[in-house]
Amino acid sequence: MKKRIGRLLLFFALLPLCMTAGCGTEKEEYTKTGDVEFTVVEEADVPKELLDVIKEKKSEPFKLTYLAEDAFYLVQGYGEQPSGGYSIAVDELFMAKEGVCVKTTLIGPAADEKVTTAVTWPYIVIKLQRMETEAHFLE
Repeated sequence: MKKRIGRLLLFFALLPLCMTAGCGTEKEEYTKTGDVEFTVVEEADVPKELLDVIKEKKSEPFKLTYLAEDAFYLVQGYGEQPSGGYSIAVDELFMAKEGVCVKTTLIGPAADEKVTTAVTWPYIVIKLQRMETEAHFLE
């Protein structure tokens, strides 16, 4: 009985996180209904609250959204990498009837590129105009 109550409490404690995330990793096909203007944001321009969440999650791959007063942010992190020299490309970003869709790719350093041997945690922060919609991170 105690295990069941504990599981229910855990479920209800995590439910708001799932509902507010508004994002998912999708393998579905989405039909583009429009273009979306976006900016890739440098770390210095990321809202502090969002940067704090990124720093908490950066060691593992993650995807999240953040709705600010003036913007909607899409964030994708690729977890711990063994060196520097990584970049992230925005392959697709468009509107569909289901919401905004984004696909990014982690690009590793070239074989002959000199990079730092320190561990890094590459991530990308994409800023859109404020919109209240779901985000779909495409594979």
